[in-house]
Amino acid sequence: MQVSDDAVLAVDGLHVRYRSESGPVHALRGVSLSLRQGESLAIVGESGAGKSALALAIMGLLPAGAHARGRVMVHGDDMLGQDDETQSRVRGRSMAMIFQDPLSAMTPVYTVGQQIVEAILAHQAIDRSSARRRAVELLDLVGIAEPDRRFDAYPHEFSGGMRQRAMIAMAVANDPAMIIADEPTTALDVTVQAQVLDVLQRAQRETGAALLLITHDLGVVAGMADRVGVMYAGRIVEEAAVDTLFQQPRMPYSIGLLGCIPSVDSPVGHTLASVDGMPPAPNERSSGCPFAPRCPLATNRCCESEPDLISTDQPSQRAACFESRAIAARALTHRDLFAAPVPMDLPPASQPCEEGALAERDVLSPESRRTVLQLTDMVKHHPLYAGALFRRRIGTVHAVDGIDLELQSGETLALVGESGCGKSTTAHAILDLAAPTRGSIVVHGTDVSTIGSRAERLALRRRLQIVFQDPVAALDPRMPVADLIAEPLNAFGVDKTARAARIDELMALVELDHRYLESYPRQLSGGQRQRVGIARALAASPDILVLDEPVSALDVSVRASIINLLDSLQARLGLAYLFVGHDLAIVRHVADRVAVMYLGKIVETGDVASIFDRAAHPYTQALLSAVPLPDPARERARTRILLGGELPDPAAPPSGCRFHARCPKRPTLDVAQQARCADEPPRLGEIEPVPLTASARGEAASVADASAGNFLYRHTVACHFPD
Repeated sequence: MQVSDDAVLAVDGLHVRYRSESGPVHALRGVSLSLRQGESLAIVGESGAGKSALALAIMGLLPAGAHARGRVMVHGDDMLGQDDETQSRVRGRSMAMIFQDPLSAMTPVYTVGQQIVEAILAHQAIDRSSARRRAVELLDLVGIAEPDRRFDAYPHEFSGGMRQRAMIAMAVANDPAMIIADEPTTALDVTVQAQVLDVLQRAQRETGAALLLITHDLGVVAGMADRVGVMYAGRIVEEAAVDTLFQQPRMPYSIGLLGCIPSVDSPVGHTLASVDGMPPAPNERSSGCPFAPRCPLATNRCCESEPDLISTDQPSQRAACFESRAIAARALTHRDLFAAPVPMDLPPASQPCEEGALAERDVLSPESRRTVLQLTDMVKHHPLYAGALFRRRIGTVHAVDGIDLELQSGETLALVGESGCGKSTTAHAILDLAAPTRGSIVVHGTDVSTIGSRAERLALRRRLQIVFQDPVAALDPRMPVADLIAEPLNAFGVDKTARAARIDELMALVELDHRYLESYPRQLSGGQRQRVGIARALAASPDILVLDEPVSALDVSVRASIINLLDSLQARLGLAYLFVGHDLAIVRHVADRVAVMYLGKIVETGDVASIFDRAAHPYTQALLSAVPLPDPARERARTRILLGGELPDPAAPPSGCRFHARCPKRPTLDVAQQARCADEPPRLGEIEPVPLTASARGEAASVADASAGNFLYRHTVACHFPD
């Protein structure tokens, strides 16, 4: 490895090995990289690739029992193997780290300001009052409102975005030469993510620091990185300038990752690539290329020896692939290598009947689509209490404040917005099958407030199921897959013979091999666990599935396969999906219609093409603007709409338009118009009285639906001055 004279960081031949009961775990296998002052290097790859192990090794934070060899040079000094005292002098001063979860990274019993002050005093010979002034300046730099007051707040009093910005303030407190950001935006809303990325870029400019960005979001990489290193099975398998990697990747794994990315401006009906298989376990070693079992170009040579990282036909690009020159010569893309799977030819789906037998179920044609779920002026309030011994009611949380929604069979309605806007409350109110605070919830023509007997509730619940966000928490770790899938069948009285047949059918539906029936959740990958969760949800043959962020906890390649699976299941079974999410790139791909929520209210609705191409509400425009584009040139060229402030407290919602205090359009209005926004709540009104436009299911389906007189999507907006 050649290291430039201005390199802040130089990693050479880094190996990291852990001990485990099943043998040595090779987390890193000969990683080499360098990072210059002011440069941004992104490290991407699936879970288990070794990204976080690389960050911890550089920072000298590997756990006890880990063995590392190689070199980690910081400003020319090898830090690997140094004692903790020596490394502590470098950590925070020459290099700093921004962790993925700031809540667990901060000490809960100290104020945010105190923690920043301690970071300053650890490396600078100044008095505490000067350190406090510096901490307040840093909080202001990263966009924390009222920094003097917020200095004395505790971490739990900050929102997720504020905590992450405070972590950035702490990281740049001593003007480090290098910042390592480990998945800094993974758990954040898209608008908060945009704010944090803007703050991170601003902090990097202010300090001139080099940035090592570890992430799985290639959209973030497109806008933040100068160079990219793609990791697989503990080593870098491709490295290149960001534009080169996105336009001309030369490693099949990189090509597959790029093909798995949904985008807010992808064409209607766009199909994601599907990289089948799983990465090898870190304790499994083979003589060949680790990606060979998943690679469509693999040859006998790939299975016999592992390729070196060598130069390609592009300047400053290296790839670990024997076929890289063939990829260049044939200009292969993900459409050539990782085409989406063709839906399996399966027998008709079935559902359990009242008597416990199985009967065939007809797949709905477009002409027979009907309303399966309807919310009318639905309100869901929660009382707010104070006191432990003598509890008293002190207010009301306006979680959902009068919304109207309609879901038809065979369509996908996406409910989107920031955390705290009321999406999950709406979904839980529907699933609870109980009367809301006000208004009505009608499922398959039955008003849930009229349900009397347990049998009626059970019959209706069978038609309405959920797929949870976190498959680890959703599945009982003590039960094997067969029992997990059988559990809902037992609840609905399906007999043993029919139950076994249904389990086999469900495993085929979710494309899981039958050998996993005796496996426990801990023995499955994230994607396999989510397939089990989908199989459980489908066990009773429901008509409606509530999808609560079903892919947000998954790797990009696994996420694409689950999205493709959900598309296939809906096409075959005629399911209606209520998709709850904040990732608008995924929503663009899966949804027919979109409802945008803000602080308990619906502010805009319409079909996918209308919302994504002609958004009229400033909040919707800000959401779309915040989503990174997986195209470096376009991502760098566009201007983001950054929302100021935090989401207001739902226990004290603003008067008038609930968005007016954060609205980027408000400064352009005159005094009278601003007063109207502050005093008068806007009503949802139709702004585009046209029939159906092209839906996410394709132009042909849209025409058929429109001719049937069903999916007449209206574009409505709750704004006094829409665009």
